[in-house]
Amino acid sequence: MNSIQEFLFLLGSVGFILGLKYMGKPDSARKGNLIAAAGMAFAVIGILFFDNKEEGIVVANNIGLILGAIAIGTIIGWLMAKKVKMTSMPEMVSLFNGMGGLCAALISIIEWRSHEGTMEMGHYLPIVAGLIIGTVSFTGSMIAWGKLSGKIGDYRFPGQQFINLFLLVAVLGAAWMNFSAANSGEDSMMWFYAIIGLAIIYGLLFVFPIGGADMPVVISLLNSFTGVAAACGGFLYDNKVMLMGGILVGSAGTILTVVMCKAMNRSLTNVLIGAVGGNNSVASTGGKPGGTVREVQATDVAIMMKYASKVIVVPGYGLAVAQAQHVVHELENMLEEEGVEVKYAIHPVAGRMPGHMNVLLAESNVSYDKLVEMEHINPEFATTDVVLVVGANDVVNPAAKTDPSSPIYGMPILDVENSKQIIVLKRSMKSGYAGIDNDLFYNPKCGMLFGDAKDSLQKLVNELKVV
Repeated sequence: MNSIQEFLFLLGSVGFILGLKYMGKPDSARKGNLIAAAGMAFAVIGILFFDNKEEGIVVANNIGLILGAIAIGTIIGWLMAKKVKMTSMPEMVSLFNGMGGLCAALISIIEWRSHEGTMEMGHYLPIVAGLIIGTVSFTGSMIAWGKLSGKIGDYRFPGQQFINLFLLVAVLGAAWMNFSAANSGEDSMMWFYAIIGLAIIYGLLFVFPIGGADMPVVISLLNSFTGVAAACGGFLYDNKVMLMGGILVGSAGTILTVVMCKAMNRSLTNVLIGAVGGNNSVASTGGKPGGTVREVQATDVAIMMKYASKVIVVPGYGLAVAQAQHVVHELENMLEEEGVEVKYAIHPVAGRMPGHMNVLLAESNVSYDKLVEMEHINPEFATTDVVLVVGANDVVNPAAKTDPSSPIYGMPILDVENSKQIIVLKRSMKSGYAGIDNDLFYNPKCGMLFGDAKDSLQKLVNELKVV
């Protein structure tokens, strides 16, 4: 490694670290993304043009193919990112993450084929770890993409957790047999293919039973898997910037997974085994069978908000589905012109991926200081005149605090029931992603404004202009 490459790798590593730091806050996230991208550019330039090792010769002989592949990938990625709708952003994240896992798995396959035969355990471990983790991340991410896009449902059968455990032990056993066969001069390819096959099956069954309510946790966990797999590639090539990037992604994904689990008051084991939130869940009445709801009209809601002192908007996935983020921002501006204080309550697992609501509202230029996290906004509900719930369901369900039989019992929620008036914008009384009824809808303080979220918000905007 020459001094120029070392300097470029240093710039790349610093770019990754600073990028991750800036991504920790909504108002600097875009800057962080650009800094991290610049760091990756430095890393790529360093490995393509300033590598004096044997790999550098291979790169130099194939520079045209490599640059062509980079150009094609850049164009495809740019077009996908430009055209993706906010409702499809979680699927795209899963898809891109899966590509990272596949890349790590392919690196391990190539390295094994290049060094097939006797090798030390220290060299074999990153190869087989990258292969297994990368394959699981790829197949799991593809299933997550299918589930989020509605193409794949939840599939469960008795004893599935034990089968997954058996597959995990089997893939580790195949990895050991592969190493033993290679170092004893025997044909090891059968065991190598067995590792790949078992890892694919494990990745499929790992994500298949997990319901939609838990998908933000799964996406975060699979993201950490991809980071660990990439770090294994850094070990293989003695590439410090690749190792640094993999470690950062792996550790950040792990921390985010822990944060998501904490927000749901569940352990990671419970998320992976409990399979809450499946599409086949039996709807629960939350202890209020035969309850009645109060339907309200846009005119009444507009008057209520116009003469309020404080309004809190609770965004959910329904807001993204309706593409209503721009209209809700328009409503916010109109209320503020009337002297009403407006804030947004952000639950950590609202939407289909971590930070989904933050990104959605940022797209419509909502001020970052108005996006308030759950632990900070909950004490404010008691002094709030009107709470406007737009497309959220499970994250405002009081059953999480009052019904021990509820599958979401114990999950921290937004305490909207403490406010003076609650207005819920919803298409119908259909249950949320967790598949259970919502006690909030039967609260005497709650009014239901039925219809498409965007249409309902536009009606409120129009009514505010005339009341």
